[in-house]
Amino acid sequence: MKLVVQIPCLNEQDTLPLVINSIPKKIVGIDKIEILVIDDGSTDKTIAVAKKLGVKHFVHHTRNMGLAKSFSDGVMKALEMGADIVVNTDGDNQYPQADIPKLVKPIIDGRADIVVANRQVNQIREFSWAKKGLQLLGSKVVNLAAGTDIPDAASGFRAYSRESVIALNIITRFSYCMETIIQAGNKRLAITSIPIKTNAKTRPSRLFKSTPEHVFKSTVAILRSLTMYKPYLLFITLGTLFLALGSVPFLRYLWFYFHHDSDGHIQSLVIGGLLLTCSLLSYVLGVIADLVRINRILIEDQLTVSKREHLKSFRANN
Repeated sequence: MKLVVQIPCLNEQDTLPLVINSIPKKIVGIDKIEILVIDDGSTDKTIAVAKKLGVKHFVHHTRNMGLAKSFSDGVMKALEMGADIVVNTDGDNQYPQADIPKLVKPIIDGRADIVVANRQVNQIREFSWAKKGLQLLGSKVVNLAAGTDIPDAASGFRAYSRESVIALNIITRFSYCMETIIQAGNKRLAITSIPIKTNAKTRPSRLFKSTPEHVFKSTVAILRSLTMYKPYLLFITLGTLFLALGSVPFLRYLWFYFHHDSDGHIQSLVIGGLLLTCSLLSYVLGVIADLVRINRILIEDQLTVSKREHLKSFRANN
């Protein structure tokens, strides 16, 4: 069984040695371990440092493409390398590479398709109380959308089985973390979690410039995934909300109308009618979105077959 540890990097020349040197050389149940560095437009000596440390496999981006694109390109390269398990870690040495054996064990044992490391956010000193609260809230929302129970949905330290990464399709350009959990949960992949303790912070996050930006982008990613995989839940909820809000002014108008006092309350009729129209449109959009969801499932099934054919052809020619 082959394990590929992929490391997305953007100017990580100082911390990359810490990451690579701490990756275990032997793991029970794993026959071969290889390292893959995804260079996401680095302008420093990241690649030179990686080569000096013995890394032979790379994915190069001529400009910064973002974490989601780096992950997507990395797992495809890992599959072409013949990976049975792919571990994703970070180039800033946030995650303890010594825990990789614990991370891959549920997959080796056949108990999971995806394993997400739980950073135990409440214990991270560098995180403010606001960031801790937002991380926990975000995880709860993702679990609701995915039907999972992952304590730390934003954690990027993960292990994936070969079949799970073939089944996943990354859409967002921001962060793949939450999207992949929602996808995996709705595709009935087995997901579990293990607790870890993170290393000391080496630099500020480059994924977002501020907490409000992170909240906004994460919310957009969650809503997009929710619309893709559970549109009826989103649109029925909106439709019912508009129905409840619209019924109040509409019933108010009717009450006054039957009590011979309708002239002064026409605004209630207008507001109620507008909200009830929004409710109807939400229900209609829910039906249309659900039909689109069914069509997308069929397309994704075909895409999965295409990926397998590509990998089979790639191995035959190499």
